[in-house]
Amino acid sequence: MRTLRTLALVVAVAVAGAAGTLIVANALGMHASDLAHLLSLLLPAALVTVVAAFGARALLRRTSLRQRFVAVALTAAVAALANLAVLTTQMFVADHDATLVTILLVYSVAAGVAAALVLANSSSAAIRRLDETARALATGDLGARVGDLDAGPELDTLAATLDRMAERLQASQEREREIEARRHDLITAVSHDLRTPLASLRAMVEAIDEGVVRDPVTLDRYASEMRRSVAHLVAMVDDLFELTQLDATAIESEARRASLAEVVGSAVAAVELQAEAKGLSLRTDLRDAADVPCSPRLERVLQNLLANAVRHTPADGSVRIAGVRHPDRLEIAVEDTGEGISPGDLAQVFEPFFRGDPARSGGGTGLGLALAERIVEALGGRITAASTPEVGSRFAVEIPYH
Repeated sequence: MRTLRTLALVVAVAVAGAAGTLIVANALGMHASDLAHLLSLLLPAALVTVVAAFGARALLRRTSLRQRFVAVALTAAVAALANLAVLTTQMFVADHDATLVTILLVYSVAAGVAAALVLANSSSAAIRRLDETARALATGDLGARVGDLDAGPELDTLAATLDRMAERLQASQEREREIEARRHDLITAVSHDLRTPLASLRAMVEAIDEGVVRDPVTLDRYASEMRRSVAHLVAMVDDLFELTQLDATAIESEARRASLAEVVGSAVAAVELQAEAKGLSLRTDLRDAADVPCSPRLERVLQNLLANAVRHTPADGSVRIAGVRHPDRLEIAVEDTGEGISPGDLAQVFEPFFRGDPARSGGGTGLGLALAERIVEALGGRITAASTPEVGSRFAVEIPYH
């Protein structure tokens, strides 16, 4: 198929050249008999052109770019000289005129070869840069770039495409390294956090199994502690499973939407009993953001933030969830009057299992904020934390909306 397309192109060019020659000859006033004679010469010339083009294609297939450019320039010059010789033989051109034109054509040969060499050097340099960059990428140097070649639209487009590919590969590699680092840290943290409840369970089970503990009161206490440890382990495993199963691409493509008022209402309902038990004031202020559509996954984010706020706010304190609608984004903040977070720990609160302050280590699994951050980032937003010890904390979520 490719050979047929090439043949069709060569034939079309040869026919167009012959037709152009006849048109110019007619415009110059050549007689009909001379035009017919010229046509009889052009037909075999066109045939020779087609054969020569295919022959050159086969001969130049393995030559360098410089040799090809020079061959094209020489071919054009040889064709011009051959045409001039035929026209002179057929008495279309006088001998004196033919001599002058031949001298000019010889100069044109030198000019054409020089131009071909200049263009070939420029293109060869651009191709060498492309080759060097491709080789560097192949060896793992994803920072290699071609840059601006200024070697014509085709090579410039190829260079830009190669650079874009390198950027995507580099970004992909960085994401993979980041994910691997997170996975390693997560495994380390999970191993550490599972050790305490498992050791506690093991000690209590061994004490019961070996008969060290027999009285009903102690057995009831052990059973209660074991139930609490198991519940903590189940919650941790559930959070860990959801954290590792989050797929940013899948979240972005979800079509489900709910109003912010519905999402906030569900999140508040999940912590109302705990807030009432501590005597906390739980307030909601959404204003004009109540009807803004958002992902239902935001409910899990707000539920985790509210649970943390309720857990770490002393009795008779307050927890407030506020929503603000900006032109291009939605902001939801959870504010409390709790114990606050120290400045040294604030930057690490979103890391899995991080517990800098022993006062904040009870109750949760240590994965809630990490899970919230992962969901918000998958939604194209960001989550920030601000806190003053003994005054309170504020966690703000910003997500884009359309």
